[in-house]
Amino acid sequence: MRIGDAKWDRRRFLKVLGTTAAAAGFSEKTFGEAAAGVCLVADSQDEIVASRPGAWALERLMQALTARGVAVTRVARVEDAGSASLCVVAAGSASAVAVSMLHEAKVSVAAAPEALGIVAGGDREKRVLLACGHDALGLVYALTELADVVECAADAVATLEAVETTVERPANAVRSMMRSFCSDVEDKPWFNDREMWPLYFNMLVTQRFNRFNLAFGIGYDFIRHVTDAYFEFTYPFLLKVPGYDVRVPQLADAERESNLAMLKYIAVECVKRGLEFHVGLWMHGYEWIESPHANYTIEGLDKTTHGPYCRDAVRMLLKEVPEISGLTFRIHGESGVQEGSFDFWKTVFDGVATCGRTVAIDMHPKGMTAEMTEIAIATRQPVTMSPKYWGEHMGMPYHQADIRQLEKPKAENKVGLMALSEGTRSFLRYGYGDLLREDRRWKVVHRIWPGTQRILMWGDPEFAAAYSRAFQFCGSDGVEIMEPLTFKGRRGSGIAGSRCGYADANLNPRWDWEKFEYSTRVWGRMLYDPETKPEVLRRPLQRQFGKGAEAMQTALANVSRILPIVTTAHAPSAGNNMYWPEMYWNQSMVDAEHYGPYGDALEPRVFGNASPFDPAMFCSINEYAEELLSGDSSGKYTPVEVAQWIEDFAATGRRALAAANTTATGRDLAAYRRMRVDVEIQAGLGEFFGAKFRSGVLFHLYEVSKERAALEASIVQYKKAREAWAALVKVAAGVYVSDVTVGEQNYLRGHWADRMPAIDKDIAALGAMLDSGGSGEGSPKIRAALETVLKRPQRARLTVRHATPERFTRGDALALEIAAEDTAEVRLHYRHVDQAENHVAIAMERRGLKYVASIPAEYTKTEFPLQYFFEVHGSDGKAGLYPGFMSEPINQPYFVVRGA
Repeated sequence: MRIGDAKWDRRRFLKVLGTTAAAAGFSEKTFGEAAAGVCLVADSQDEIVASRPGAWALERLMQALTARGVAVTRVARVEDAGSASLCVVAAGSASAVAVSMLHEAKVSVAAAPEALGIVAGGDREKRVLLACGHDALGLVYALTELADVVECAADAVATLEAVETTVERPANAVRSMMRSFCSDVEDKPWFNDREMWPLYFNMLVTQRFNRFNLAFGIGYDFIRHVTDAYFEFTYPFLLKVPGYDVRVPQLADAERESNLAMLKYIAVECVKRGLEFHVGLWMHGYEWIESPHANYTIEGLDKTTHGPYCRDAVRMLLKEVPEISGLTFRIHGESGVQEGSFDFWKTVFDGVATCGRTVAIDMHPKGMTAEMTEIAIATRQPVTMSPKYWGEHMGMPYHQADIRQLEKPKAENKVGLMALSEGTRSFLRYGYGDLLREDRRWKVVHRIWPGTQRILMWGDPEFAAAYSRAFQFCGSDGVEIMEPLTFKGRRGSGIAGSRCGYADANLNPRWDWEKFEYSTRVWGRMLYDPETKPEVLRRPLQRQFGKGAEAMQTALANVSRILPIVTTAHAPSAGNNMYWPEMYWNQSMVDAEHYGPYGDALEPRVFGNASPFDPAMFCSINEYAEELLSGDSSGKYTPVEVAQWIEDFAATGRRALAAANTTATGRDLAAYRRMRVDVEIQAGLGEFFGAKFRSGVLFHLYEVSKERAALEASIVQYKKAREAWAALVKVAAGVYVSDVTVGEQNYLRGHWADRMPAIDKDIAALGAMLDSGGSGEGSPKIRAALETVLKRPQRARLTVRHATPERFTRGDALALEIAAEDTAEVRLHYRHVDQAENHVAIAMERRGLKYVASIPAEYTKTEFPLQYFFEVHGSDGKAGLYPGFMSEPINQPYFVVRGA
């Protein structure tokens, strides 16, 4: 909530404050002659100001001002401010001075965690800024906001004096960033860098994150063929647990002790700023399988001591590092522990239960069962489930209306390590599953995995605002974002040098995360407040690029939509270890035998048959081609519509970049060049996937009809896609190294140039089919289909009205109606908010201009919310979905009703 500038009359200000003003040190002489400089006013009797985070934030603002050459004084009372032209008063929002200033400004700070207020007052002689918070972190956010203004402004004092009154509160309770240790080679330097961590945490808290998760043991999904095992089974790399002789023989005791000391340092620096500090313990297996080249091994454990050792190690870790407020556990088979080993986890969790303080248990819930849930709840510690958001990728800013058929629950459990997550609980592999019950006893925090965006910059404020709302879905508690470079150098693929993958050393930031500072800013600010103004996000770009800042912001915003849309509409794999759309491993149109990494795709495993990530909203390529030939329409969004979206975003991004290239200052600086290159590459990816999606539809038209015209058109589009790929290869050449590694397999490393031969081979395979093609002109049906695929698509225009019920009553039928003009049929699709279920689809009854239907009473006897959408068939034969996507694809395309 932003209120605008509040102009105060000096005498009225003092009159309103009355005795409160006197007590706080305000008096007539406070507003004497203006002079340069800033005075920070902080009452040490204010508990929020005196808190450790509050004290840190005050020091942070003072440092920012001093660095800009501003004279700064710090006093306990405003009457001691002297001749400074600007006073910044830090206070808790319930303090007397804050209450009075807020009242005069006719605003209030919410009595909610992390809420903040900045109130502008004073007169032309002296400006007064109140920075207040409901709690310590709210005050930190208010003061770091002012520090951010100072650091980004051309004139620090003048810009502070122009700050407007604002009050804000967080939209999401949890806004977490995860950084993981995956590579001995690439991650030891930053882990041990005492200079880096304070600056990194400064960035996180300034951008309104409230939690940091340092993850260990996520380098491998399975402990087979392990080469880089540093921190993989984490405990003995940090601790010598009394009563056990568990050790890493290749690790010196001094290094183990240094690791623990470093972890303690990181934890202290984190909580000093008011951030929560969590640690991820993702691997509990300790015997590497078929791993003769592992650089570190574990000795001293067997099956009888495994559980007790882990319990005692957890307890010891929590006592050694008291700043840890939460632990993340991977509890399915990829933890190295066979699924269904409930006694083991009960033993481990006992270490948390008996640590002597509150420590949250966060479980990665793939394969989660009721029994496992009860084991965690029985600890009487807070419990969180953190499901994957759009698999191991980042889809569009809503939760899938449906999941891929491959992830639907199986009839029975399997035998072995992954018995549950590949059996009856498979639907929890890549989404929220059945975790969003209304009667749940756990929190739900969604986790964005780094499959879609790994090395390229991202930053779209509108998408980020929509994501922010999505992470509140059905009472969800927020999100944890895995950093873009989370898996850089994973599974032994680490290479010393640039962690960002730059061949041009001039492009390297000092620390890898500095490349993504703008991305972090967009995420953090929008997760806190999705109404954050674009100019707030643009501050650092304004400082760096001057008049070109807005154009560059627009360029990056548009191209940042491309890969999430591609991921949503086309998912040959849900796993980040297989599908990397940034550096896409080309899937063949024709060769189902050599399907590369896409083992979890539908058979036949070819490009056109890949499922969308949301098959309720999107057609696959082959599905749409068959709709074109049959004349039927499901109303789903088509690959051609998706192609048009991403081509338009690419074109808009390129136009904005061209404007930035002529207006921006600092175009030769590394910051500008890094962003320019990443915009160009993502625009190229939009052009590539757009053309290939069209080519795929055309090819399947040929497969079904055997008409040569469709094949010829497909090849033309495929060659267009190739041209786009070749162009982005040129952009990346000399900028990124020839071997960017996020894994050991060839499809998880290399360069965009390495993907060209597979594209050429597939185009040649289509060309070889021309000799067996039919007539060149094509039948009327094929000609019409070709025209549809190649022109700008026009979605059916729906003239509909629908009022969403506020709540439903369990055990009562939920009546729904929709008013629709020029329609032939309307179908209702509904299900519980439980991804194990399929939608129920029923024809609605027509009553004049309205259609009516009811979700049955028996179906509403549920602890799950209900979700639904309408499939509307027009009298002209066209179909669409309602609500579907609005003019921009950023909204939730279905309705949700929660139980009364």
